[in-house]
Amino acid sequence: MDRKLKIGITCYPTFGGSGVVATELGIALAESGHEVHFITNRLPVRLQKSLNADVSFHGVNVLSYALFPHEPYTLALASKMAQVVDTYELDLLHVHYAIPHAVSAHLAQEMLGGRFKVVTTLHGTDITLVGNDPSLHPITRFAINNNDAVTAVSEWLKQETIREFSPTIDIDVISNSVDIEQFSPDIGREWAGRHYCEAGLPNLIHVSNFRPVKKAPDAVRVFAKVLERMPARLLMVGDGPDLPTAMQAAKDLGVNDKVSFLGNREDVNFLMASSCIMLMPSQSESFGLAALEAMACECAVVASRTGGLPDLVRDGLDGFICDQDDLDGMAARVIELLGDEPLLMQMKRNARARAVESYRVDIVMDQYLALYDRVLTGKRRTAIV
Repeated sequence: MDRKLKIGITCYPTFGGSGVVATELGIALAESGHEVHFITNRLPVRLQKSLNADVSFHGVNVLSYALFPHEPYTLALASKMAQVVDTYELDLLHVHYAIPHAVSAHLAQEMLGGRFKVVTTLHGTDITLVGNDPSLHPITRFAINNNDAVTAVSEWLKQETIREFSPTIDIDVISNSVDIEQFSPDIGREWAGRHYCEAGLPNLIHVSNFRPVKKAPDAVRVFAKVLERMPARLLMVGDGPDLPTAMQAAKDLGVNDKVSFLGNREDVNFLMASSCIMLMPSQSESFGLAALEAMACECAVVASRTGGLPDLVRDGLDGFICDQDDLDGMAARVIELLGDEPLLMQMKRNARARAVESYRVDIVMDQYLALYDRVLTGKRRTAIV
């Protein structure tokens, strides 16, 4: 892409993977010379520290009215999208998460007579959970098909989308990315927060939104099995509905003094860089961004065989992939790594190398720029039946 683009990005502005990926992409696009406008209900978490002049933020204000049982966010977002596109003459909107963002983008596109293009990135639960609900399935399928391009963050998610929605538009697979400078083993050596480390004890870490699908309490259960064989600490990073269950599990198993529940953290990269093994006993992961970020920090991963994780984490090279719910097997793999320093160090180096060689932000950004170019030159692809 030779010319400067004007790009709007809409995402959920939270600690979740889709918002993180969208924000990092937007920052990278701005740093490479493009004009980027974020259109969300509040400032995205990862955007708060960006000082790039070509990144703008446009907040969505939602009308609260007695006749509305729920605030009409989808309509307010569509209106704001149309306003920003019209004011700044944007070339395209790149929305992350199908519901409601792709629907709002389609409405905005109709409002302006198709004067801009729309790209939607599917991240996972917008397909497997939210969009799959019977009340939203028809509009999710409509939203997917009425795009100029659609991407999925893994081949697994692409196939799930095809199986569930039979889209008439082709789906490109463009993986998530990681900032290898922010997520690096080197930052762990500079970090002052050593009170989360205990001399002579290796740190294990779990990072998630503590939704049931992440199975955070199982990370505590695996850790308790590890402690039966060797000493260690566990950092539990994040917040969500399963946090009380995970905290109770730590108490019931008698490992509470070795587990730190840290909540949502902006310094998660430092925490990962001070850890040696990431525990990810998830029921489902469309990609596994937390695993990738840990790998970039030179942290081996022990994870479930689900979704996109087996494609990201090469079993026996970057960590270990275990059967779902095999807590004994996960604990055995952690014990194996902690008891074999050369093996652990090799896997940590492999994990970092994989992140650098395949998932850097600039690599993924170039894939999106190629997609934008295809869309803006009118080369819309349709699914092969």
